[in-house]
Amino acid sequence: MTVKVLIPTPLQKFTNNQATIECTGSSVSELIDSLEVSCPGIKKSLCDDSGEPRRFLNFYVNSEDIRFLEGTKTELKSGDEVSIVPAVAGG
Repeated sequence: MTVKVLIPTPLQKFTNNQATIECTGSSVSELIDSLEVSCPGIKKSLCDDSGEPRRFLNFYVNSEDIRFLEGTKTELKSGDEVSIVPAVAGG
């Protein structure tokens, strides 16, 4: 099963400057592990010490925020698109 992952510019140093990566995984958690295999070092930028997504990153599966789905247990299917979006703050 192949899932398209959209990588934000600050993390593209792990992907040889590619904005899009094809990975596998039946859940967001498995996808993150697959990304780490393909792009060593990226997981520590995506997840905290407990393995949860860092609070300043948002993950979307087909434009749906995983916080409103099943978090990292959100199931994926072939053809899904996962976007990793840095949170924006300001005033």
